[in-house]
Amino acid sequence: MTPPVFAHGNLRLYLLALLDERPRHGYELIQALSDRFGGTYSPSAGTIYPRLSKLEEEGLVTKSTDGRKTVYEITDAGRAELEARRHDLDAIEDDLTDSVRRLADGVRAEVNDAMRTLRAELASAAREAKRAASSAPAGSGTGAGGATGGTGGTGSSAPHADSNRAVHEADLVLNEFRQQLRTDLRTRAHGGRVSAEAVTLLRDRLAEVRADVLATLTDH
Repeated sequence: MTPPVFAHGNLRLYLLALLDERPRHGYELIQALSDRFGGTYSPSAGTIYPRLSKLEEEGLVTKSTDGRKTVYEITDAGRAELEARRHDLDAIEDDLTDSVRRLADGVRAEVNDAMRTLRAELASAAREAKRAASSAPAGSGTGAGGATGGTGGTGSSAPHADSNRAVHEADLVLNEFRQQLRTDLRTRAHGGRVSAEAVTLLRDRLAEVRADVLATLTDH
């Protein structure tokens, strides 16, 4: 479905703006729109070509054949309409920026949720290790000669300390990853290069990482 930024007449205006940059064939216009919207909107040929035909009928664009491709070019009349509606085009660009920013915010929220979940799982694993260590028989891990209970106590506390240290290190890794990815997203959001596919990929990969980490905890 056409996004709200393209109210009646706005898509044809945006097509004129793209053709004002340089002549393009239909697929290039579709790809340019997809790129401008960070992959969140990719119009079909059935959406683009009828509007190009209408623009041609109105004398706002011309078309020529380049091999198998039909290339569209804006006319002087098209440039005049584009200039007359410059304020409308600026409004579309503002909405586009807001749309990309909202998408980037959504990605950051997904990252934050995934990080919180993974940290909670690691903390839970640490608590389980602590309970297992405290409930172990006092003499476990001692030698056959009936060594003192203190030796056994030292042996049971070591896994607990190692587990806590691992959780702390994992937390540092997660925080570093979140900060780096947040910076990357903000940088690319300004250029409209954050796509919906990026969110899906991030969600799937984080789920895989979480499953792999939990599998190692179960194995141990």
